[in-house]
Amino acid sequence: MPAVAVSTAPPTALDRPAGGAFGLVFTTLPALLRVTCGLAGAAVALAVRTPPVRPWLLLPVVALLTAWSVGYAVRALRHGVGPALVAGDVALTTATCLLIPWLVAPEVLPGEGSWVAVLASTTVINTQATAPARWSVPAGVLLTAAYVTGAYAAGNPAEGRAHAITLLAQTVCTAMMTQVMRRRIGRADRAFADYQRLAREALVARTARQEERRQNRDLHDTVLGTLTMVGLGAVAPGSATLRARCAADLRTLARLADARSAPVDAPVAVDALLRAVLDRHPELPVDADLPACTVPGPVAEALTESTAAALSNVTRHAPHAAVTLRLTATAHGVAVELADDGPGFDPSAVPAHRYGLRESVHGRMVAVGGATTVESSPGAGTRIRLEWPRAG
Repeated sequence: MPAVAVSTAPPTALDRPAGGAFGLVFTTLPALLRVTCGLAGAAVALAVRTPPVRPWLLLPVVALLTAWSVGYAVRALRHGVGPALVAGDVALTTATCLLIPWLVAPEVLPGEGSWVAVLASTTVINTQATAPARWSVPAGVLLTAAYVTGAYAAGNPAEGRAHAITLLAQTVCTAMMTQVMRRRIGRADRAFADYQRLAREALVARTARQEERRQNRDLHDTVLGTLTMVGLGAVAPGSATLRARCAADLRTLARLADARSAPVDAPVAVDALLRAVLDRHPELPVDADLPACTVPGPVAEALTESTAAALSNVTRHAPHAAVTLRLTATAHGVAVELADDGPGFDPSAVPAHRYGLRESVHGRMVAVGGATTVESSPGAGTRIRLEWPRAG
């Protein structure tokens, strides 16, 4: 039985859909938040430059922060938010907070609405959303301490205390929300990975069962069929007919092995294969009408071997019956019809353990998307129709 390959490649974003979506959202949002708040903060910072604001310090700081905001967004959108980006953002914002006395005018500092207050809140939120809690929470505390220090140095301790509470609340709430989402998303990805594993295992098992059934059909229609005929006395041991049938069985098995190594979609002349099937049954005169017809290899195999199984049944159960074999090809599909005027049988009375019609005929056709119709009754002969619809 051929081995079925199972991929062992490392997981990709497609294997972690929830985690991939989380990463995309928590990369895009921080990037957009940083660049919009950075540009807006730059405009506000330059608009109010009353003393003790020092323009010679304000202008390069604003230029540096604006360039950083744009670079942060570009880097985050292209490569994600890594530790270096987070550390750089925290370091620049911390330094800016410490320079509040020389960057923010006293009249706009209160109310937690200054451009440095917005910058600090933006950095705190982005850090909690993009870094593990063991690093992001201390970073939030560091930024809070830097803002309080800057506000106290600017002579506004009330602003320092008020925005410190805001920054700490933002740190705790954003960190908790992010951690909860990470855990839930991790569970979802683990459940999806388990589903994928079970699906792969089911596919392997199904493929193995299909291969086993196909091998059983091939053996049933060749070696086991010949042995059954010998056991029933239909073929004398040691006779030329038995040797010819054994040789035909070997050729059939070899041809089936070759066919399975050929390209799956390669067109095959089913009429030629049906003539070869008739050659395997020289003892059975058949009125055949087999116009030229090509179908994909697996379909040709199913039609041919189903017909061979049906002919073997005729040989065993109605060796003196008149048999007709018709191949019909249309734009919509292909049909093979085999009929005999033998004793017939009741299809509903066939025991479940009997392999012939159930697997060797019907099972083969179902495997390639075809269908089988069996019409028979005691004393009225048998008609078997094999149909395969062309796609489209």
